[in-house]
Amino acid sequence: MEDYEAILLVKQEVFVFKIPPRTSNRGYRAADWNLAVPDWTGRMRLLAKGTECVMKLEDKVSGELFAKCPVDTYPGIAIEAVSDSSRYFVVRIQDDSGRAAFIGVGFADRSDSFDLNVALQDHFKWVKQSQEIEKECTTEEAAKPRLDLSFKAGETIKINMKIGKKDGEAVSKPKAKQTIGGLPPPPGGVRLAPPGGVKSSNDGADGGSKLTSEPPQQEVWGDFASAGPSTNPAAASTK
Repeated sequence: MEDYEAILLVKQEVFVFKIPPRTSNRGYRAADWNLAVPDWTGRMRLLAKGTECVMKLEDKVSGELFAKCPVDTYPGIAIEAVSDSSRYFVVRIQDDSGRAAFIGVGFADRSDSFDLNVALQDHFKWVKQSQEIEKECTTEEAAKPRLDLSFKAGETIKINMKIGKKDGEAVSKPKAKQTIGGLPPPPGGVRLAPPGGVKSSNDGADGGSKLTSEPPQQEVWGDFASAGPSTNPAAASTK
């Protein structure tokens, strides 16, 4: 994720002074400056982008940049408090080419300088905590044993795959073809002979089959013929 620029502090009035070079290690003193006549007056903005922090001195009306001070640590050489006042600081300004110079920066109100101190301390406290957390995470990741899932020499793996029908899936069976009416006899099949006295005849017109019952006339008359002349007296009297 790309870092965004955050505004840590804005002060609408700040004074800038030219300062003499430091001749000893006793520190800077605001009493050595011409505090009655500031060399420049404008606004101050303290910005942060990720771990980077920069102080910008800008024109109050147009917002044009007058000077900027990259702050890499605080307290440090970039912004240093003077030894004789809490309202003034020595600031190291730097241009894009890398050239640097030291100027004096002060506030009319002591609370403004206090706000600058707090904003700088909070930012670098957050930077330190972020670095510690990142370091701990890196150490924990390095200490964790790595899981080796690769096959060793000669190792094999066996997989048993059982493929069956899915839940709710039924095996489809072929359905018998339904026909209307009786089933026709198979071609070339054996036909049963009709019972005695039952005669089968085919009608050539409609191709159907009819069954007719006729009495066995020859057998009946044969019985009468074998019986001979009747001995019944009643039958004789009728002649």
